[in-house]
Amino acid sequence: MQPKLIIHGGAGSALKTKDATQAVRDSLYKILDEVYALLSSGANAREAVIRGCQLLEDEPRYNAGTGSVLQSDGQIRMSASLMDGKPQRFSGVINVSRIKNPINLAKILQDCPDRILSDFGAAELVREVNAPIYNPLTDKRLQEWLQDRQDNFERTMADVVSEPELLSSEAGRGTIGVVALDSQGGLAAGTSTGGKGFERIGRVSDSAMPAGNYANLNAGVSCTGIGEDIIDECFAARVVVRVTDGLSLAEAMERSIKEAKENQRDLGAIAIDARGAIACGKTSQILLAAYHTGHHKGDTLEMIEEVQTV
Repeated sequence: MQPKLIIHGGAGSALKTKDATQAVRDSLYKILDEVYALLSSGANAREAVIRGCQLLEDEPRYNAGTGSVLQSDGQIRMSASLMDGKPQRFSGVINVSRIKNPINLAKILQDCPDRILSDFGAAELVREVNAPIYNPLTDKRLQEWLQDRQDNFERTMADVVSEPELLSSEAGRGTIGVVALDSQGGLAAGTSTGGKGFERIGRVSDSAMPAGNYANLNAGVSCTGIGEDIIDECFAARVVVRVTDGLSLAEAMERSIKEAKENQRDLGAIAIDARGAIACGKTSQILLAAYHTGHHKGDTLEMIEEVQTV
């Protein structure tokens, strides 16, 4: 089977200029190329998803890993999850700090009896595996928090990318995600986030829940957007279940996006099914996603319609 890959770097308001769009496109394509080369060399879907999430977490532009946003108390707390479709196994960490790649903890937990850990448990896991202490804070995210602190935290969330000069308006919905189909027909999905920024201490996003990240033998989905909206729709699991029950991926995405729009949700999603179909959908202005079919690359940066299929 020809491997397939799609990645995203968040959703939100439109990018300001063609140069801004190209800057994000170049960033996504660089990561897309490296991960697809891994898939083409025989890596399985889970390995590809982990590598893709690592690269997106390491890109300071996106709100995950390095470049994560600050919560209301000025601290960074990150969440990530991984789901391997073949065994239908989910793992994740919630509100973890001082680590470079939260997706690595989700990887470790795939083989553990306790597969989802929150703050204290996740911190203990960091110590157990002797992961290097790492500060994911960037100057741009610090300045963003300091500015909003001066404004008495009037905004409800931080910018989707760390360069506000690229955005046409405030755009908060930053998350990264990867969905992959390998040459053996295996599917996996991974999602990672720094949260929405300025939130109440202890708030939990959708990124470490099946609502925002889900896969089985039939399809895999990663979501981005307002976490509470994604949770209320249980969006990722909803799309996968609909495919499992017989709808095409395009039909499942279209129906789920239509319902989310009717419910006034703000979200985006990327997906691949076991046949190799690729789909993405959004109710937000823009979805920062790029895909590789094995024959060509494409992206959703200038996507006007609510659902796009490949």
